[in-house]
Amino acid sequence: MDENGRGRGLKDILLWGALLAIPLLFLIFMLPQSLGGNDPEIPISQVANDIERGLVRSLTVQGDTVVVQFTDGNVAQTRKESGSSLLDTLRAEGVTTAQLDSVSVQVASQPFWASLGVLVWVIPIVLVVGAVLLMSRQGTAQGGGDQTLSFLKSRARKIVADRPKVRFDEAAGVDEAKQELREVVDFLRSPSRFTAVGARIPKGVLLIGPPGTGKTLLARAVAGEAGVPFFSISGSEFVELFVGVGASRVRDLFDQAKRNAPCIVFVDEIDAVGRQRGFGIGGGHDEREQTLNQILVEMDGFDKQTNIVVIAATNRPDVLDPALLRPGRFDRRVVLDAPDVNGRRAIIKIHSRNKPLAPDVDLDRLARETPGFCGADLENLMNEAAILTARDSRQVISDNDIEEAVDRVLAGPARRSRLIGPREKEITAYHESGHALVAHSLRSVDSVHKITVVPRGMSGGHTRLLTIGDRQLWTRSQLLDNLAFILGGMAAEDLILGETTTGPGSDLEQATDTARRMVCAYGMSGVVGPVVVGRFEGYGSHTREASERSISDLTAAQVDQEVRRLINDALARARKILEERRQTLDRLAETLMHHETLQGEALARMLNGEDPFAESDSVSATATPERRASSGPTQSEAA
Repeated sequence: MDENGRGRGLKDILLWGALLAIPLLFLIFMLPQSLGGNDPEIPISQVANDIERGLVRSLTVQGDTVVVQFTDGNVAQTRKESGSSLLDTLRAEGVTTAQLDSVSVQVASQPFWASLGVLVWVIPIVLVVGAVLLMSRQGTAQGGGDQTLSFLKSRARKIVADRPKVRFDEAAGVDEAKQELREVVDFLRSPSRFTAVGARIPKGVLLIGPPGTGKTLLARAVAGEAGVPFFSISGSEFVELFVGVGASRVRDLFDQAKRNAPCIVFVDEIDAVGRQRGFGIGGGHDEREQTLNQILVEMDGFDKQTNIVVIAATNRPDVLDPALLRPGRFDRRVVLDAPDVNGRRAIIKIHSRNKPLAPDVDLDRLARETPGFCGADLENLMNEAAILTARDSRQVISDNDIEEAVDRVLAGPARRSRLIGPREKEITAYHESGHALVAHSLRSVDSVHKITVVPRGMSGGHTRLLTIGDRQLWTRSQLLDNLAFILGGMAAEDLILGETTTGPGSDLEQATDTARRMVCAYGMSGVVGPVVVGRFEGYGSHTREASERSISDLTAAQVDQEVRRLINDALARARKILEERRQTLDRLAETLMHHETLQGEALARMLNGEDPFAESDSVSATATPERRASSGPTQSEAA
């Protein structure tokens, strides 16, 4: 909806409110008057008795109703006989003329609305009906149809030609996905080239990928490239409290699309309405499922001649209804994952085009050394570097700014104002030195890039590894080495202190998750065997264990025992390495306490047992950090 449409909608709401307020005010202020007040009603015989006792001060006659004012200030009302006077009624009850003379009797004129009778009820209804008819005529005159049922209309936003456009060139790192979508765009532009060989237009394209991989950006790029009308809506915008509203909005959306065919409809987060049916409230008759049923009919119903392509995005394809995924609805499924080194290089160059970079910034090296970063991560990284540069009133982004930006993205901003005692700093130094020394001693673990005891975010320090290539597959021995690296900090604390602190809490969580996946998902346990145990949600590398286990108690006990064994073996392995290299561990921790941060060549020499200052006066060398990191003690640990 454009700005003019939103403005008209606000004016319509205000006009509706004003017109409906008129009958409401009429009912609030006039109806009680026509029906009488809230004074208690007493029988006329009791009024006559009170007059005889001298308790009544005045009587006010309003038609058949009599308002009684007592000498003590109380007020009540009674009713006289219809067609007779009040005095005759009281005399019939035994009140004498002398007693009546002591009471003031007045006759009040009735309000004009009291004589309207049934009209008091009819007038508000007429006003409401008039307001509805007025709004309907106004909506029809404006060409907008019946505005009274506008909440049933689709809220899809139509992309117009004069808005800034995103092109495919601005969506980097997703070449295969762009090829799939480019064919859809070509089909819409020149369908004859495809129909000549018997090809039909794809009904739908499903974009699958974790957050930040560019699904919505690709859809915007399609809008910029297509040259046809493009409707955009979120899955959550279909569903409302009232049953049937979502299905009505789906019908209205596809009606608009058919009037503008050929066109493209983009539904973001389709899992909001596309989840499997039969699990909702009402046994399949809830609002969400009715909305999904309407989507299924519109995408592949009896009408086969519409040139409408539906593009949908989701990061939960495992929960979608099978009927939504069959051929004829979403014919193509395009998977977007974290980009490879070439994709990261292209993404970084796009996000650094309008940023002044110093000559020492090597974007190719940054791309090689940041595996696991998605497009949103890289954009945030470059933006943080620009913010740091502007904060220092500098005009050029340096390599140190990018280094600091990565630290901020991974662990949060440095908290140098936080006071750390010598004992706590020593424990943190040994903790991070343990991580680094174990990683350096295990061949399959990536090389150590940086260790620091500077608190960031919730961590008291962290160790980062330097990975040059992208890794998709892990062997069992690599995972076991990685477990020992994760628990290196805990092993160092136990070796130095004779006990552990709360520092390894996050390390134990990460190690437990890795060990459980080895046993339950990867079949790397000789006891449990090469089977998948339990139920996992998600897809690919983004799966997670469901909260409810669908396994027997015996198998669950075996899983827990194997997970505990893997962690204990890794902890013992890490401790053995540190015991063998205790002298290097002590020197590394002592240097780290003094300099707070070690990285680059100086750190490599120390891990090899050499003098860190043999070739350089500085212990801090410039290098690009890696995505993977092991956090040290958290804020609660250092307290």
